[in-house]
Amino acid sequence: MISLIAFLGNVGREYERTRHNAAWIAADRLDICAGISWQHKFRGLYGRFPATVTGGQAVHALKPETYMNLSGEAVGELAQFFKIPPAEILIVHDELELPSAAISLKWSGGLGGHNGLRSVKAALGTADFWRLRIGIGRPGGKKSSSAEHPDIAGYVLSSFSQEEFTLLDTALPKLNPLFTALITERKEPQALLPAWTKILPGISA
Repeated sequence: MISLIAFLGNVGREYERTRHNAAWIAADRLDICAGISWQHKFRGLYGRFPATVTGGQAVHALKPETYMNLSGEAVGELAQFFKIPPAEILIVHDELELPSAAISLKWSGGLGGHNGLRSVKAALGTADFWRLRIGIGRPGGKKSSSAEHPDIAGYVLSSFSQEEFTLLDTALPKLNPLFTALITERKEPQALLPAWTKILPGISA
């Protein structure tokens, strides 16, 4: 079962609506996060999901404030303190390889060039943790490559277009049933994979 959910992003007003902060935007939209009392701890914003929604089980939430490339420092510190194994950690992050506002639950695997995931892997000593990917698309479309659009950093650190943000805002409520299943019903994420491997914009979970 999931004991820690970390939402990766960058701290600061200038990053609030950027593509790299898709996970932080999600945290602000999720119904189940509304009851979290966030505090500055473990090198980020830390809180616990209320016992009323977890059945008394400890489920931790974290928004690392180390900036994206050092996210693992915060995740690793919290995981070590509470002795949470990597298999009980869910990392929520933006994903270039998915179309804008698509949602995908994934176990382990490659890092896709994502520096936040690379940092988490380094801190935990393994890539065997759960990921919830929020699509931001590639600049120029799905078939474009990094060679065609070398400024990937500029792209992920730039703000969503209004059209993209509206699409994301519409898609994020679809995550509520997933988080209810993980946190309140305490279901194993493996059991949820068939339904959550990929949810495209405009398609209900």
